[in-house]
Amino acid sequence: MVDWITNELPRWLVLSVWIIVNIVLFVTTYFRYLKADEYYYLRELTGSISLACARASAACLKLNTMLILLPVCRKLISIIRGSCACCPQPLRRQLDKAITYHQYLAYMICLHSAIHIGAHCFNFENLAEAQRARGNDIRNYLSLLPTSPNGTWINPIRTSDPVPIQELLKTVAGISGVVITLCLVLMVTSSTEIIRRSYFELFWFTHHIFIIYLLGFLIHGAGMIVRRQSNLDEHPPLACKDSPTTWGKAKCAVPQFEGSFPDGWIWLLVPMLIYIIERILRHVSGMQRVVITKVVTHPSRVFELRMQKKGFSAAPGQYIIIKCPSISRLEWHPFTLTSAPSDEYFSVHIRRVGDWTEELARLCHVDEGDFQEAWKLPSIHVDGPFGTATEDVLAYDVSVLVGCGIGVTPFASVLKSFWYHFCHDQRVFLQHVHLFWVCPDTSSFEWFQGLLLDLERQMRQQGTNQLLSVSVYLTRGWNANQARNIVLHDDSSVYDAVTGLHHKTQYGRPNWETVFKELADNHKGSKTGVFFCGPKQLSTTLHKLCNRFSSLEDKTKFVYNKEHF
Repeated sequence: MVDWITNELPRWLVLSVWIIVNIVLFVTTYFRYLKADEYYYLRELTGSISLACARASAACLKLNTMLILLPVCRKLISIIRGSCACCPQPLRRQLDKAITYHQYLAYMICLHSAIHIGAHCFNFENLAEAQRARGNDIRNYLSLLPTSPNGTWINPIRTSDPVPIQELLKTVAGISGVVITLCLVLMVTSSTEIIRRSYFELFWFTHHIFIIYLLGFLIHGAGMIVRRQSNLDEHPPLACKDSPTTWGKAKCAVPQFEGSFPDGWIWLLVPMLIYIIERILRHVSGMQRVVITKVVTHPSRVFELRMQKKGFSAAPGQYIIIKCPSISRLEWHPFTLTSAPSDEYFSVHIRRVGDWTEELARLCHVDEGDFQEAWKLPSIHVDGPFGTATEDVLAYDVSVLVGCGIGVTPFASVLKSFWYHFCHDQRVFLQHVHLFWVCPDTSSFEWFQGLLLDLERQMRQQGTNQLLSVSVYLTRGWNANQARNIVLHDDSSVYDAVTGLHHKTQYGRPNWETVFKELADNHKGSKTGVFFCGPKQLSTTLHKLCNRFSSLEDKTKFVYNKEHF
């Protein structure tokens, strides 16, 4: 039970509250339009259930569209995260799931959009059918009410033999609805994992049509075609509906109708202001001068940018986003900070794996190798830093860091900061760090290997080598003969033949169940934070193992944290 409370309960509480609010809003709106007398005649024209479903889904669309902007306000989330340092960790960890919640909100918007569109298709078909009604059919009388400044009319379709789709596209709601739907389809389809990984620029540019989506959302109700009766006292519909020929002549006045006030802007006002202010602040921050003080070339096609910026400060594990106008004036790319707060500069390590990174390497003269003066280096803009789950590494009794390939990058700053705090007698709760590095081949990320060698050397000099244990797993780039020779060499040396560390490299993928069993046995009663940066499949495995090996009996807890960018 402790595992579920630690790793699952906060998330399910957030999701449960959100789902319950959606259900309550949908149900209350549904029954309001299904039962209220002011919408009696509109139900006669459109059909009771389709009208109620359309309006209930519209209410939920307003709620979720209001919320969807907030999870992508990176600066706001970082500020909240920093100001909530005294809050319980389970609550703070929900901020790290902001993008996940953003996706859930998008799914809910898609669901209610489908309901809304389907219901209105029925509504307009019924309105067209009502316009074709003849004789004593009450729909005929309602459809013939004149269009006048006093708002008598209720049926927006005015032609005698209407085509529903054509009539729909004559309205502001119809045109804006089509635009909104197209924008939603483009944003959702371009957000799939395969598009984001293979064509990130397509995802980035397409996602920014949310501006058109929001504008369409704001004007969608401007036509006010959903009309309610405004003179119930003079014309009670239940008493007057059976004698439409006497309307205005006897006790029943002619029914008067008015459009529902468009309130979409009320829902969006606050989040849009927050988002606009955030974008302005980030733009101002991003335009501040950044000086590249040094470019360091590392093996494995990795280079390091060391930079300085006035007023810049960051916590361990945070990340920044970088734009180089000489390459693109629109593209921003996220990079984890590899410098510690104690450094006089802030730095990122960039692997050359695409057009943008290759061009940045060329502009920084990486292949030339010689020291370059600042004026020869490109102008770059830096936005951030932004918070991530890794900020909490120092808050646990034991921290387990798991990185796959380049996913080890966030832990560079953490390890530097941990050692700095320990050496300067600052209060550190963390008692031990386990680093598991699953590396694809022997030539990958030697720059991080150098950091580990330096830390290991300093810890051994001070007799504190028990603070850090490193497990490197080499998954490919070797054959059976090479592995045999390496193992034979390892038997005669205290240093690993591959990494140069005292900790020996292991070959193949780790058995994570065995790893967690050993961690649970060695750290009984401890609160262990597990931090992961890597592929989704392994993330799922580690998450499940954190739950399985948490124990209520000996108060051992494994708290799972995943990096999100």
